[in-house]
Amino acid sequence: MAISRKITIDPITRIEGHGKVTIHLDEEGNVAQARFHVTQFRGYERFCHGRPLEEMPVITQRICGICPVSHHLASAKACDAIMGVEIPRTASLLRELLHMGQYIQSHALHFFHLASPDLLLGWDSEPPTRNIVGVVRQFPQVALMGIRLRKFGQEIIQALGGKKIHPAFAVPGGVSERLSIQNRDRLLKGFHEATEAWATAMGFLKKWWHENLTEANSFASFSSGYAGLVDEMGNLALYDGKIRFCGPKGEALGECHGEAYLDFIGEMVEPWSYLKFPFLKALGYPGGIYRVGPLARLNVCQGVSTPKAQEELEELRSSAPRWPAEGSLLYHWCRLVELIYALERAKELLEDEEICSKETRITYSKPAKEEGVGVVEAPRGTLIHHYRVDEHGVIKDVNLIVATGHNNLAMNEAVKAVAKAYIHRGQITEGILNRIEGAIRCYDPCLSCSTHAVGQMPLIVTVYDSGGEKIGEITRSIE
Repeated sequence: MAISRKITIDPITRIEGHGKVTIHLDEEGNVAQARFHVTQFRGYERFCHGRPLEEMPVITQRICGICPVSHHLASAKACDAIMGVEIPRTASLLRELLHMGQYIQSHALHFFHLASPDLLLGWDSEPPTRNIVGVVRQFPQVALMGIRLRKFGQEIIQALGGKKIHPAFAVPGGVSERLSIQNRDRLLKGFHEATEAWATAMGFLKKWWHENLTEANSFASFSSGYAGLVDEMGNLALYDGKIRFCGPKGEALGECHGEAYLDFIGEMVEPWSYLKFPFLKALGYPGGIYRVGPLARLNVCQGVSTPKAQEELEELRSSAPRWPAEGSLLYHWCRLVELIYALERAKELLEDEEICSKETRITYSKPAKEEGVGVVEAPRGTLIHHYRVDEHGVIKDVNLIVATGHNNLAMNEAVKAVAKAYIHRGQITEGILNRIEGAIRCYDPCLSCSTHAVGQMPLIVTVYDSGGEKIGEITRSIE
């Protein structure tokens, strides 16, 4: 008779940060349980206490080197709310342009460097070549286009904030610098090449999709809720809007501005992960699973405001077996729809007659409110910064819910779904394990962004004797 056993994938590859997967098989060799563990901890929610409010946009963007702009902007918006200011229109345009640069570089990085090895080289290809180096060797032009597209997004960020990573640009009340006419004109010349690179990526994605239709539609497909920002018309919104919550069939669960997010979202912790487990309060825990990010955003919105992106969205919706769509691999397709939206929107912003105006900041004297919430759609999903301050504007409390946190329950569900679909009677191949990792890569998690629990962390100390037998365990509970 077969005995039960445990499989560990550690580390998970081609994601940002450190995590592992554990899979428990029953006596027949089938999957009994599968979990996604986040094994790193960084305490930004705690060590920001006592810092002046004005420092937060600079401090919190150090959470991540891939999506620093998202934290930078969400933090600045939270500061605006506390100071009670409405920033000038030009400042809003420039912040959104910075955000579009972030989307272009981040989505390009994920598709070309992290996701494309599975699609271009195959799930079952050899691990030493199933990476960006393998893509460069077999598809050099595709890899080069990815590098150039990401570089274009970084150039937008640099033109505004002075450097490609961790720009010092958004400040409470607006932005620190105006955009020069020379930089505006220079950036406008880059859209043709960037759009060609996007078209190449989309062409490869659609070709793979139609050649692997059954797996593409069924891979890590499960029922969940969805959340994302929409504008006043119900269209996709990435910089500013209301959070829309929908159920598995697209049914409306409600909308709110950022300051009311706690009316909809609760947070739980588990002893086997440093990542919090947000859930929809209306559905309870753990049943209140919901997703954010590209798939969720395109599930909850009515449409997209730019022409080519809207055309691509309509094709995507007609190609999916159902809408709202459920398959996790659709995140890759949705990500490319958002990428062309970011390119189109960035061009619109640069062509706005007020983009180079000098009216970029409003001054303030002291905090108008004790707390403020800033929300943006980071490339990976909804990002919430919530601060409380004293009368002098010194931070007393911080709560951060990042996209990877919102998706935590969903990623665990995706891991379990793929493991159960491919592991039978104990038969396991390296390609199967890669598919399980690929289920997580669909969500493009940023684990260093996501681990910010407040208070004590769960701790379990287990003692084994020299023969490997467990002889004792001490557990510190979570407060």
